Amino acid sequence: MTLRGNWATLLLPIATDDAIDFGHLGEEIDLLIAAGVDGIYSNGTAGEFHNQTEAEYEAIQALLAEKCRAAGMPFVIGACQGDPRQSLERVRRAAALKPAAIQIILPDWWPVTDEEAIDFLAMMAEAARGLPLVLYNPPHAKRVLSPESLGRLVRAVPAVKAIKLADGDDAWYAAARRHLAGVALFVPGHHLATGIKAGVAAGAFSNVACLSPRGAQAWTDGMAADIEAALDLERRLCRFMDEHIVPFRRDHGYSNAALDKLLAAIGGWGPVGPRLRRPYRWIAESEAERLRPIARALLPELFEA
Repeated sequence: MTLRGNWATLLLPIATDDAIDFGHLGEEIDLLIAAGVDGIYSNGTAGEFHNQTEAEYEAIQALLAEKCRAAGMPFVIGACQGDPRQSLERVRRAAALKPAAIQIILPDWWPVTDEEAIDFLAMMAEAARGLPLVLYNPPHAKRVLSPESLGRLVRAVPAVKAIKLADGDDAWYAAARRHLAGVALFVPGHHLATGIKAGVAAGAFSNVACLSPRGAQAWTDGMAADIEAALDLERRLCRFMDEHIVPFRRDHGYSNAALDKLLAAIGGWGPVGPRLRRPYRWIAESEAERLRPIARALLPELFEA
């Protein structure tokens, strides 16, 4: 039951010298805890897991675990790494911190077969020492797995209790109900109301929480009482994303991490800023300033919470 609801991603505050600002990172965690989100997760795409040293990885997770344990806040550690050996070591170190779950990706240099994926997940489950695993299978993975394929994996490795993935059309939702019943599915944050109404989504590791963690939590909490109002906000969220955020990726080649950090800069709720670690480009702060009044006019509920 812990793996449900609105989970906020831990974004790395990057200083002008390309270092992680751990003072600001601690402040960010405090703000997310104060926002009352259902949980905090580290080292997803927006957490730039692909661009940090192992010493930095350990320091990020230790800080998250310390603050979340003190506050009673559930947390998930991302042990994601494209290299299966490094991923295995990250899982072992994450397990020692006793998170609610550990998030992983499939090896990404060469796409794995189903048999290889099962073997990899079994390795990760053993290293996790009984902790649940969250499989992250994003749209840009080397293999984007169908609900049927994912169902085979989780049946073979029951330690995989949750999957973070992109959703799809009505046929996708029907397939998810058929093949992934009993697995906690985390859909994109701005599609959460659709996923809840379809009876498929357990929650979101949420880009909406990048924009406004407190507003995303209020929206999530309100779905049980008024799903139609939640769907109305979702339609406006999708419009905002499609018209103002997605073009940075589609037309200008910015990464998903750059988009999520732009959302946080638009929301202005914490000391994150839009900067990414080199060589990845980030979106200028001036764009956040330009989009801030548009977001507040189109999505007032997120900023009134």
